[in-house]
Amino acid sequence: MHFDVIILGSGPGGYVASIRAAQLGMKTAIIEKDSLGGVCLNIGCIPTKSILNSAKILQSIKKNKELFNIENIKINYTKIFSKSKNAVNHIKKNLLFLMKKNNIHIIYGYAKLKKNKKIEVFKDKKSIGEYTASHIIIATGSIPRIEKKFYDRKKIITYKEAFSLSSCPNRMIIIGSGSIGLEFAYFYQSIGTKVTIIEISKNIFPSGDNDISNYLKYSFERMGIKIYNCSIIKEINIDNEKVFVSIIINSSIKQIVLETDIVFYAMGVIPNTRFLGLEEVGIQIEKEFIVIDKNYRTNIDGYYAIGDVIKTTSLAHVASHEAINCVENIKGLDCQEIDYNNVPKCVYSYPEIASIGYTEEEAKKKGFKIKIAKFPFKALGRAISDEETNGFIKVIFDAKYDEWLGCHMIGNNVTDLISEVAVARKLETTSYEMLGVIHPHPSLSESILESIAHAYGKAIHF
Repeated sequence: MHFDVIILGSGPGGYVASIRAAQLGMKTAIIEKDSLGGVCLNIGCIPTKSILNSAKILQSIKKNKELFNIENIKINYTKIFSKSKNAVNHIKKNLLFLMKKNNIHIIYGYAKLKKNKKIEVFKDKKSIGEYTASHIIIATGSIPRIEKKFYDRKKIITYKEAFSLSSCPNRMIIIGSGSIGLEFAYFYQSIGTKVTIIEISKNIFPSGDNDISNYLKYSFERMGIKIYNCSIIKEINIDNEKVFVSIIINSSIKQIVLETDIVFYAMGVIPNTRFLGLEEVGIQIEKEFIVIDKNYRTNIDGYYAIGDVIKTTSLAHVASHEAINCVENIKGLDCQEIDYNNVPKCVYSYPEIASIGYTEEEAKKKGFKIKIAKFPFKALGRAISDEETNGFIKVIFDAKYDEWLGCHMIGNNVTDLISEVAVARKLETTSYEMLGVIHPHPSLSESILESIAHAYGKAIHF
């Protein structure tokens, strides 16, 4: 069977590419080895936000239980996760509807690329058919980065196994403090697990602005989370249902052994490109990533790649925009190139984190003379009335040209606030223009205006 476009993978990159291709009149198919929606929908973005919401509800109840005479709070671990599955199933039904509405052919199985734009699909190790396409888009996403010698999927797990744990562990060690590690650390600590984070870098959330990282560490430690920075794993052993983790701190001879029930590996992800047949086709790879040009074309005509398999920011919303651009480029349309320095990056722990643009350290390294200011939520009327005063907004401006270089937030609902900054930076808005924009009162969005005013010596409430 021949198609105009075949997409490998049905995550936020793959399914968006298939819909956009179909909208543009192309006969489209999508190949998925597991469940429609990929990692993001099934065991990533969506179910994690559901369980994090449950954790935040629990913390809110605990904080306000005297207002409503609430006693004997009991956590139903199983129902928390079944609720997350309900959210996944609801979205999956909507996605299946979109596939049907746009006449997209879904093929379930493992794809193996062949020369001359052929794809053979396997199920249970048996070939179920061969397909051809004028254009093939690789959007197979990523898999957890973990040393195989440690990985037993029961006592030493990744996010893939986290949703199938039968009960809440008493103790958990999380290795790595990127977005996955931070979100699960908050969730498990909130529902009663004693969580320890081990991070090789000097800061938790090492990709973030230093002020954000420092505040997050302070906040997590107040919750009771134990954090070991500048630490590396030397050995992991399982003995009588217990796990023993040996770590070396600060690159010294000092070594300690930590005991836990579960080790959660959150050391990031790697491109899911193995066994696709890239070598057979001759598609160029560099450090596990597929090499592409600005239009997402590989070195072999008719083959494209988007999302986590290429060396751009590994985020669902980035993959979706790359998908649209890739398909529109195939059709010869004039589309906007993605500004990868204007991508919102969010962590949905508590407090939430949102950032965009340069960190303070990056701006200085680039040679900018900068204006910086922070505005704390404790000085904001809406935050005070909501009893959510943790955190702050940090803005970074170029002192010479008034360009908004970056913005970093930590606090309640900042993952929604960051979109205003993304729009403003896209439109090349200056501080002068932002200070002329009236924000509603009382609202959390006032914090953005106040932080900019503070940077230019015009703050009213701080």
